[in-house]
Amino acid sequence: MFREGLLQGKRILVTGGGTGLGKEIAERYLQLGAEVWIAGRRGAVLQESAASLMKTHGGKVGTHAVDIRDAQAVDAMVQRIWDEAGPLTGLVNNAAGNFISPTKDLTPNGFNAIAGIVFHGSFYVTHAVGRRWIAGGHRGSVISILTTWVHTGSPYVVPSAMSKAGLHVMTKSLAVEWGRYGIRLNAIAPGAFPTEGAAKRLRPEGRFEDAAAGNPMRRIGRMPELQNLATFLMADGCEWLSGETIAVDGAGYLANGGSFTDLDGLSDADWERMRGQIRAQNEKDRVGRGA
Repeated sequence: MFREGLLQGKRILVTGGGTGLGKEIAERYLQLGAEVWIAGRRGAVLQESAASLMKTHGGKVGTHAVDIRDAQAVDAMVQRIWDEAGPLTGLVNNAAGNFISPTKDLTPNGFNAIAGIVFHGSFYVTHAVGRRWIAGGHRGSVISILTTWVHTGSPYVVPSAMSKAGLHVMTKSLAVEWGRYGIRLNAIAPGAFPTEGAAKRLRPEGRFEDAAAGNPMRRIGRMPELQNLATFLMADGCEWLSGETIAVDGAGYLANGGSFTDLDGLSDADWERMRGQIRAQNEKDRVGRGA
């Protein structure tokens, strides 16, 4: 779909780039000639992903283990990239956290765990990169990975829906404020694109494929479709496109509204069983981070 070397000369940071959607986007950028940096909390996972990507495609993938909830750590990461490699040309705000839960059962810590990464963390990274672009007179492009819940809301994932909605508004606001500097901000709202992490926290007893029946196109997303949209928004040639959140979901949210409405029929015992499965996955991830 895209010519070889389309992103040659680009230097792009992808948060949450060691796994899931972030890794898929980073891989496509690398294939098309970009220098890619991936950031996340699990250093070993980042290094493994970077090594695998470079072995397959060549090029350069830099890594930085960071908790984006820490504004000072974020600033240090961005400064390191500037110092070691030069200014970024693009940023993908992909790092996220989520789990399903009745909102009445949420704790402040549970809410903050999601809002800290998605809302605060994504702003910290955007701000650290954006102010350096402005100070240095550099043009740049920011893509935030959202959800269609920014338009519809969604039950049982309220911390994520609230936080993603904040980034939706950030995209519109900064597209106007920073447009004079040649900085563009756009967002992608994917539908059902299966990844291991999302499946274990959002559908612990089901499958993403189950969403196909209710979709107007009768299927779920194919990863190249998301990769292609992320590439288009980062490439030269669409500089007048800014401030938009683009859904790639087969018109699913237009047909069905918010997600997870099918969970209304679950009993307290059902929820307790799924909470146990989600806690087990969280513990597995903590062990993988060495935390």
